Amino acid sequence: MSGAVLAKLLAIVLTVALGWLAGRMRWLGEDKADPARVLSNAAFYVFLPALLFRTTARLDLAALPWRILLAFFLPTVGLMLAVYVLQHWRQKGAGGPAVPGVRAISAIFGNTVQVGIPMSAAMFGETGLGIHLMLISMHSLILLTVLTVLVELDLARDHARHARGAGLLPTLSSTLRNTLIHPVVLPVLAGLAWNAAGLGLPDIVDEVLQLLGSAVVPLCLVLIGLSLAYYGLQGSARGALRVTLAKLLLMPALVLVVAHWGFGLDGLPLSVVVMMASAPVGSNALMFAQRYSTLQAEVTGATVFSTLGFVLTAPLWLWLLGLLPTA
Repeated sequence: MSGAVLAKLLAIVLTVALGWLAGRMRWLGEDKADPARVLSNAAFYVFLPALLFRTTARLDLAALPWRILLAFFLPTVGLMLAVYVLQHWRQKGAGGPAVPGVRAISAIFGNTVQVGIPMSAAMFGETGLGIHLMLISMHSLILLTVLTVLVELDLARDHARHARGAGLLPTLSSTLRNTLIHPVVLPVLAGLAWNAAGLGLPDIVDEVLQLLGSAVVPLCLVLIGLSLAYYGLQGSARGALRVTLAKLLLMPALVLVVAHWGFGLDGLPLSVVVMMASAPVGSNALMFAQRYSTLQAEVTGATVFSTLGFVLTAPLWLWLLGLLPTA
């Protein structure tokens, strides 16, 4: 693994450690104040919507290489839905209605920016980085949007089950409203509408959105450290390890099989999509868990474990990719 990638991993660990120190020292308040939730809400309601709207409003849909996109996102979404369905079957409502969705996003949502960008730049050069950035442009839009719809449906069904006399129409209306008027879905839809209308972003608006969006990464890393300090693992180490194994081993294996033998990718494009799939759990998964007050300790542990484990698994995937013949 290159020195640039190791330096970036060290920077991530140190940033998380800073958040943990702030939590242990209670610099942001005592437990009852729950500063981790305050920061999570700030990220979810202000900074992430700005990032999503700017990304979709500027996206050049006509220039996207759809074969590479499908080779990555079909197995990724497939694994996400498989984990979601499996958790529904295993949980049977235990732990809260958002548990399947939170476990699903933890198993598939990778750290494609802090870890992924320097990794692609160091290992695959400018061409590989271009493919990686193209995948990033769709990463949050597709995965967060699909998971949001699934979780909101689960919450609506749970509410209807517990609300006496709740009819079908009010339940459907509530689900639709909560899904659309949402800090993930609404900016995506608004950005796509802006894009389709052919409206460019004024310079000052683009600057503001870029400034707000750039706060997502460091804020989420600090949030991971805060969550470790305030929540600990709370008996969630086993679940965190399972998620870590799924993210570091199962997901890249599935993407490798589908991309190479299903879509015929090889060489540089195949290496980029597999290594992107091999990235550790992304901090947005914790923000999602915080949003629904579900499995925060487990997702925090999985993020930390997978980031450390990536040092061992990344060379494994690079070695396997090197064994495949190229056309």
